[in-house]
Amino acid sequence: MRSSKILKRPDYSFNRSVYKSMGYCDDDLARPIIGIVNSWNTLVPGHFNLQQVSEYVKRGIYRGGCTCVEFGVIGACDGTAQGHEGMHYILPSRELIANDIEVMVQAHQLDGIVLLGSCDKIVPAMLMAAARLDIPAILIPGGPMLGGVEFGGRKSDLTSVSEALGMLSGGKITEEEYLGLEEKCCPSCGSCAFLGTANTMCCLSEALGMTLSGGALIPATHPDRLRISQETGLAICKLVAEGITARQIINRESIENAVKVCLGISGSTNAVLHLTALAYEAEVDIDVLNLFDVLSKKTPQVVKVNPASEWDMDDFWNAGGIPRVLENMGPILNTKNMTCSGSTLEENIVKYKYKFPPNPEIIKTLEEPFEFTGGIAVLRGNLAPNSGISKPGAVDPSLHSFTGNAKVFDSEEEAEEAILNNRIKGGDIVVIRYEGPKGGPGMREMYKAMKYLFGLGLNKKTALITDGRFSGTNNGCFVGHISPEAAEGGPIAIVQDGDTISLDIMEGIIHLHVDDEEIKRRFKVWKPPIPKFKRGYLSIYSKLASSASEGAIMKI
Repeated sequence: MRSSKILKRPDYSFNRSVYKSMGYCDDDLARPIIGIVNSWNTLVPGHFNLQQVSEYVKRGIYRGGCTCVEFGVIGACDGTAQGHEGMHYILPSRELIANDIEVMVQAHQLDGIVLLGSCDKIVPAMLMAAARLDIPAILIPGGPMLGGVEFGGRKSDLTSVSEALGMLSGGKITEEEYLGLEEKCCPSCGSCAFLGTANTMCCLSEALGMTLSGGALIPATHPDRLRISQETGLAICKLVAEGITARQIINRESIENAVKVCLGISGSTNAVLHLTALAYEAEVDIDVLNLFDVLSKKTPQVVKVNPASEWDMDDFWNAGGIPRVLENMGPILNTKNMTCSGSTLEENIVKYKYKFPPNPEIIKTLEEPFEFTGGIAVLRGNLAPNSGISKPGAVDPSLHSFTGNAKVFDSEEEAEEAILNNRIKGGDIVVIRYEGPKGGPGMREMYKAMKYLFGLGLNKKTALITDGRFSGTNNGCFVGHISPEAAEGGPIAIVQDGDTISLDIMEGIIHLHVDDEEIKRRFKVWKPPIPKFKRGYLSIYSKLASSASEGAIMKI
């Protein structure tokens, strides 16, 4: 055991004294020491219940014969950070969290870790840290929240408020109706009730084999969440005893499984960033972006939930959740891969017991899917030479091909102001640039802009392209992650108002209808932007952040 090397008598009695000052005894220090990495706080609904989840993980760890220690990590809320300066910090927080976990685990030579987190950048950061450290590790999410009162033909959620603001601006609802959503759209704690990045990454953690079967989608307030937390505590002790480490689980085969499941459930486009970064940390020689491109053309979409339909995460769980998806997609998955249960994916599928009957309106089979191609698409062209990412699973088929005239904005705020002041019309393509990893910095989400277009009834009449990101709940016609980004001199930097742009999502094409000579002329007068942050963490991130096509990791 790693911990025994620094707790051995007499050389390390100093270290033993440190533990004993906190009440640990000789028996505690003779056992494997498991760290609980907890992102609990009272700022983020997805983390609000993690203190209770932690207590049940501890029960399992002690029952499994190990000793538990616990430390916290930061966890910021994308929802609270939307549409203002705070969103600059969300993606960069991923690297901070991964680094913090590495520091704590290595400084204290822990034998294994249980990772508690639910939200957008926290889950990928924790998986990245596990892969980097390569010690026994399991991730247990806090679970999604329940859906709220019906609004717009479905159970409401946090995004309903943003859509409603567009409706209010367009005179479609009253202010009283709008304000009434505040207390009715989020009836419990938990990660947001739709298939955004948070729930996507929890689902993909289960697909990777890093979360126990069924653990991704049990609602935050359901007692099964506590039961599986205790099972997780027992399971980490088994992994430590058997020497099963993170890289035996996170490898080429499991990353390929995660890509296929992401396509199959039409998960968040941000998963492309995070799985690319995860492969980097696991030192797996695999081109994740190319994998998405190739597999999207032949991986059926077997799940439709919000934002692709009216069903939410609670419904998805009732329909069988990720275990049902893995069972249905089994013939095209690598099922011999090891998982955190200590069993293979194939063994987990066979052993899993469903609580509810299947719902083919939510989860279909490979033979009769919703679509015969995947829910995420990679686009390339003279406007995005490296790549752009879209989500056909959440785009109305009538918008899979779109040609329009550019309305160009150099920040998210400029675009949102224009949308709410009715300066965007049908046939426009909203271009939001200088929001990439370096230029943003931090690659902010263009969530509000898309929701405002929806609320104004323009979501099927316009498109939006950006070197920033999108929330997993966005729908409409959109292409994000445009790479190279504007700040690095990508072609999106020289687009002008009125330029014609064509998108063909299913064919993977994005084209600026400006001849090569004119593009060269525009670049001759283009100047790189002045960095927005000259001090603090964001100034460091903007210098070191890589392209979106490389996962926006920090490179030296």
